[in-house]
Amino acid sequence: MAYSNFTFDKIRKELNLMTEDKTGLFSHITEVQADEYFSKSLKEDNIPLGLAINTEKARSELIIAPVLLELRKMTNKQISLFSGIEFDVIEEQGLNGICDFIISLSSEQFFLDAPIVVIVEAKKEDITKGLPQCIAEMRASQIFNGRRENQIETIYGVVTTGSNWKFLKLQNQTVYIDFDEYHIKELNKIMGILFSMCQKNS
Repeated sequence: MAYSNFTFDKIRKELNLMTEDKTGLFSHITEVQADEYFSKSLKEDNIPLGLAINTEKARSELIIAPVLLELRKMTNKQISLFSGIEFDVIEEQGLNGICDFIISLSSEQFFLDAPIVVIVEAKKEDITKGLPQCIAEMRASQIFNGRRENQIETIYGVVTTGSNWKFLKLQNQTVYIDFDEYHIKELNKIMGILFSMCQKNS
């Protein structure tokens, strides 16, 4: 089994995690103004092209990856960004496989050190089906950090189609899933939420 094989039932039974849906989980987060040139280019070029091609690869390359690169710039490169890496933590529990994107609180870019945010590309534009995979990767990150004695209390998760973004957080044994989804038109809100996840863990 791998991350993509998890269901909500397996999350509860095999990973001993509780899930809780909350409306407005990240609504209090302040927007962050994206760079004007980046924002214009994303809205006028990348998003229309990504949605017109409408493949997972196009959405990933033209929308998701540029947003994450802009986030890295916003943090003055104090975070590291990994794409398509193997993240094998406990293979016998299915906590293994390829992760779409991982953000680490460490600026070290040559190896993964302190995962804080895991990002899953929703397959077939179905965000709900991507949630169990994201949660499994969040739990793996929690275990990974515990082994390294990283003092990270909260792990965040994102499931996105490129156009729609849903956010989660894991604290102890509870995963909080935001009912709300944010459209890429709300770019400054999305950047604000992502930026807040990369600050000193809270």
